[in-house]
Amino acid sequence: MTPFHVAAILVVLTAGFAALNHHLLRLPTTIGLVIIALAASAATMGVDALYPAFGIADIIRGQIEAIDFNETLMDGMLGFLLFAGALHVDLDDLKQQRWIVALMASFGVALSTVVVGYGYAWMAGVPILVALVFGALISPTDPVAVLGILKYVKVPKSLEIKIAGESLFNDGIAVVMFAVLVAVAFPGGEPMTAGGVAILFVQEAVGGVVLGGVVGWLTYQVLKRTDDYVLEILLTLALVMGGYGLAHELHVSGPLAMVVAGLFIGNHGVTFGMSERSARHVSDFWHLIDEILNAVLFLLIGVEVFAIPFGDQALWPALATIPLVLLARFLAVIVPVSAMRVRRGFTQGAVAVMTWGGLRGGVSVALALSLPDSEWKATILTATYVIVVFSIVVQGLTVGPLVRRVVR
Repeated sequence: MTPFHVAAILVVLTAGFAALNHHLLRLPTTIGLVIIALAASAATMGVDALYPAFGIADIIRGQIEAIDFNETLMDGMLGFLLFAGALHVDLDDLKQQRWIVALMASFGVALSTVVVGYGYAWMAGVPILVALVFGALISPTDPVAVLGILKYVKVPKSLEIKIAGESLFNDGIAVVMFAVLVAVAFPGGEPMTAGGVAILFVQEAVGGVVLGGVVGWLTYQVLKRTDDYVLEILLTLALVMGGYGLAHELHVSGPLAMVVAGLFIGNHGVTFGMSERSARHVSDFWHLIDEILNAVLFLLIGVEVFAIPFGDQALWPALATIPLVLLARFLAVIVPVSAMRVRRGFTQGAVAVMTWGGLRGGVSVALALSLPDSEWKATILTATYVIVVFSIVVQGLTVGPLVRRVVR
């Protein structure tokens, strides 16, 4: 099939499943799409088991595997989704929470990576460097999943900014950390030195932030001299596509670049560079992009079950890893919050909500799929998928009742 045919099928399935969820399940769209896609996938596998001569599952598996999930998300959707998410974050609110967001997005991710890595190495018998790679890809909360849930769950503004801000930045930090650890655990050439690791991390992280600020500022300079909302929308599209592509060529973090650019345009650009009419059209456009790509992404997560190499030897360790990841998430929240309590107060129940509301999503699956082929890839991929589905479905469905119960 051509890319157009693949895109057409995905959009048709997304629209159909979303309509089914809207009229029958009435769940948040992201969660409903994952559940329906998983149910449809399970039903297809059941039919295939009863009537193997039809080979339905093999046909669908071939089509799903033809869609490079990692490339589709990391090189296609993610730049749009991160820019759209950051575009609607109030920078003044984020500045008030900057220290806790910075601590959780950096130290919190690193702590979680170490806890999950060492725990997974002990549980699954995986070499420690490989286990740390798994820790890095599963530790970040997914901004797409988190921001999607926050649309349906009402939390205090300060807590919402902490959760949203952390998810936007820890995603970029974790992708950089993952790239560094993969280079160490799966060296393709010369082994990396400690200095080489540090240089790579600084290049990716700092370079991404600087690039995002530069392309955001350049786009703003054109926006403030323009009063045509169609052209202004086109300029923001060029910013995302050109900026993300440039980040890839310069070997800096595209996710961090898009978060910084989105924050700049969504605040400084909207306030000083657009008329009220243009700002409304740009905001509505990116809201639609966000919703549509969100829906397609969560459908893909649901049907990606066809590409996961499930087996008893991989499934049981994967299920056992769920509490390990939750423990790591709790530590990644409680340590920074405890450190910050001496300077400021926190909403009652904040630790519980940020722990349980730290959803994993498509980024973790994409990173797991991008791992070099090895004897451990299938085990890591299974664990990642199980944790992501548990996170989206179980945690996503129960975070609302938890907020109503513990937040005061």
